[in-house]
Amino acid sequence: MASSRFSFAAEVWEHDGPGAWHFVSLPHDVADEILEIFGHRAGGFGSVRVEVTVGATRWSTSVFPDRKRGTYVLPVKKAVRSAEGLVAGGIAAVELVVVAERDPA
Repeated sequence: MASSRFSFAAEVWEHDGPGAWHFVSLPHDVADEILEIFGHRAGGFGSVRVEVTVGATRWSTSVFPDRKRGTYVLPVKKAVRSAEGLVAGGIAAVELVVVAERDPA
């Protein structure tokens, strides 16, 4: 099992569709590295499994490719937003660890 750790700050945004889905777009350099190392191991919808920490809150989820934005997006569930005081337009400091198998060397 290989893992890659990334730290970045990004704006929280709300999806325009039904529901109140909130996301953070990964910086392009982070997304490019994830795609290069783990993209061929992606799951359904191109998802890549990750463990995320924002503030004192940690959870497991996946990042998903977003063709419109040209990067991966990270869903930020309501419990996390509430616990960390995050709102659309606010900035989240994200620690992200990709949890996926790398090709054997």
